[in-house]
Amino acid sequence: MRLITLPADQSVFTLLVRAALIGMAVYHLQVALFGSPGPYILRGLHVGITLCLVFLTVNWKGKAAERPALHDIVFAVAVLATALYPTLNLEYIQTRFIYVDPLDTMDIVAGSVLVLLVLEGTRRLLGPALPVTAIGFLIYAFFATSTLPSVVLEQLFMTTEGIFGIPIAVSATYMVLFIIFGALVERMGIGQLFMDFAIALTGRQAGGPAKVACITSGMFGSVSGSAVANVMTTGTFSIPLMKRMGFRAPFAGAVEAVASTGGQIMPPVMGAAAFVMAEYLGVSYLTVAVFAIMPALLYYLALFAAVHFEAKRLNIGSIPKDQQVPLRKVLLERGHLFLPLVAIVGALLLGYSAPFAALCGIASVIPSALLRKSTRGYVTIGNILRALEDGARNVLSIAAACACAGIVVGVIDITGIGLSFSNFVISAAQDTLVIALLLSMVAGIILGMGMPTTPAYIVQVALLVPALVKLGVQVQAAHLFVFYFAILSAITPPVAMAVYAANTLSKARIWPSSVAAIKLGATGFIVPFMFVYEPSILLQGEPLRIVFVILQAAVGVTILAASLHGYLAGPMTRWQQVLLFAASLCFIYPDWRVTAAGLTGLAVVLGAQMLDRRSRRRPVMEQQAAVPPSE
Repeated sequence: MRLITLPADQSVFTLLVRAALIGMAVYHLQVALFGSPGPYILRGLHVGITLCLVFLTVNWKGKAAERPALHDIVFAVAVLATALYPTLNLEYIQTRFIYVDPLDTMDIVAGSVLVLLVLEGTRRLLGPALPVTAIGFLIYAFFATSTLPSVVLEQLFMTTEGIFGIPIAVSATYMVLFIIFGALVERMGIGQLFMDFAIALTGRQAGGPAKVACITSGMFGSVSGSAVANVMTTGTFSIPLMKRMGFRAPFAGAVEAVASTGGQIMPPVMGAAAFVMAEYLGVSYLTVAVFAIMPALLYYLALFAAVHFEAKRLNIGSIPKDQQVPLRKVLLERGHLFLPLVAIVGALLLGYSAPFAALCGIASVIPSALLRKSTRGYVTIGNILRALEDGARNVLSIAAACACAGIVVGVIDITGIGLSFSNFVISAAQDTLVIALLLSMVAGIILGMGMPTTPAYIVQVALLVPALVKLGVQVQAAHLFVFYFAILSAITPPVAMAVYAANTLSKARIWPSSVAAIKLGATGFIVPFMFVYEPSILLQGEPLRIVFVILQAAVGVTILAASLHGYLAGPMTRWQQVLLFAASLCFIYPDWRVTAAGLTGLAVVLGAQMLDRRSRRRPVMEQQAAVPPSE
C-alpha cells in the first residue's frame, strides 16, 4: 500500500493538491453534519475526487509525481466526469428499468472508462494484486458465463451494487470520519500519551520494552486501524528499545508487527473492514465491537504472555529507571487526551450511529487538547489543517480499494459465482465443518496477502461466508472468521506487509522475522476456530457459560504461547513443549472431556517442572550445608 507524499516545496501544484485534500475532508464532515445528498451524489463524488487526486499525484510507476503528466491530467478529468455521470443524469438513472432498458452509447462509454480508470488508479496506489483479481472476475463474467457484457457493465456502473455499492458507501460515510479522527488525535499528541501510558503500566516488568510495544500498538491501532501505519509510528521507539534490552532483531520486529496487526480487531475503532461488516450484517457498529472485544483481548493476552515467557527465558529485565514514567504523571499531563475516545464509546453506548459517534470524537479533540498546558501547543490552525490533509490522504487508498472491490462484488452478484464457489467449498469439505474452516482460512490468507484488509474481507464475504453459514456457523461468527484471516495475512509469509515494515526498523531478515511473527501471532490463527465452535466468546449466550468459556480460552492461549516459546514455570524440555502444545489445542473445542485432557497435560508439565526445579535446588542446598560457618 502506498500513501501519497507531496513534495516539500510550496509550488502552486502542491498547494492546490493540499487544498483539495482539505476540501475533501471538510466536505465529508459537512455531509456527516447535515446529511447525505443521496447515494449516487455522495458515492460518485467520493470516487471521483479520490481517483482524480490519485492520478494527479501518483504516476504510472506508482510513485509520487512532482507534476502530473498530460495524460494523467486527462485521466483525472475523465474519472471525475464519469464518476459524476450518474449524478448528472440522476432522473434518467432512477426512472429506467434495470436490465430491461438497453444502455445507450454514452452509458457504455462512461461506464467502460470508469471501470478502466478505477482499475488503473487502484494499481497505482495499491499495487497490481487487487486490480488483477478484479480483471480475473471480469474475464470470468465475459467468457465463462452467459451474462452479457452490457449487463455486467450495467451492474457495475448504473446500480448501487457495483462500484457505487456498499464498500464505497461505507468508505464515504463511516471510514472517512474515523480516519480524520485518527489523524486529528495523532496531531494533538495522543501517540505520546499511548507510549507514556504503556511505559508506566509495564515498564517495570520483565521484558518491559516488548510489553510496551504490545500495549502501545494495540491502543494506537484501535484508533488508526492500519497495521503498517502502526508499525511505522510506534515501532520507531519500541523496536530500538527492545533491541537495546537484549531481544533479537527478528523478535523485536515481529512483536511490533503482530501487536500493530491486532489493532484492526481491537475496539473502539478497529479497522476499516469492521464498518463494512456492520453494514453487511445489518447491525450497529457497536454490536460488531461487542462481538470482537473478547477475541481481540485473547489475541493480546497471548501476545503479552509470549513476550513475558520469552523475556523470562532470556532473562531480560525492565526498562531502565531513567526512561520509566510514573502513571500519575502521565494521567495528569496527558490523560485528558483519552476524552475523545471516551466520547466515541459513550455515543455508541447511548445508541447513536457510528458516523455521529465519530463526529462527537472529532468535536472533542481540540477542546480536550486545550485543557492542559502540556498539549495546548498542538492546537494551531496549521496543525488542524495538516490533520485534515493527513486524514483525507489516508482515505484515498481505502476508497480506491473499495471502488475496485465493488467491481469484484458486482461480478459475483450478477454471475452467481458466489453460490457456485460456496457449493465447491462444501463439496470439497465433504460437509465437514473443520475442513471447510481450514479451506476458508487458507483462501482468506491468500486473498489478504495481495490486497488490503477491507477488499480482502469483502471478497471473502461473497465467496466464503455463504458456505460457512450453510454448514451451520452463526452469521456473525462466519463474518468474523474471514475478517480475522484477512487481517492476519499481514504477518503471514511470503507477503507479510507488517513484518516487512517492521524489518525496515529492526534491520532483520524477513524469514526469521516471519517465523517469530507466526509464533507470536499463533493464537490469532486459533481464536477464530474457538468462536466458531463456541459463540460464547462473542459474548452470546448465558452469562455463566460465557465466563466459563472465556476462562477456558484464556488458559488455552496462554499455555499455547508458553509451549511455543519454551518457558512456563521455568525452561521447558522438548517433550514438555510438545505435550503443552497438544494440551493447548484441547481448549479449542468446548467439551468437558477434551478440556479435562488439556488440564491433565498442563498438570503433568507443571508437575515435571516443579520436580526439575526441586532437583536442581537440592545439590545447591547440600553444598551450602557442607560449607562450615565462618567464625
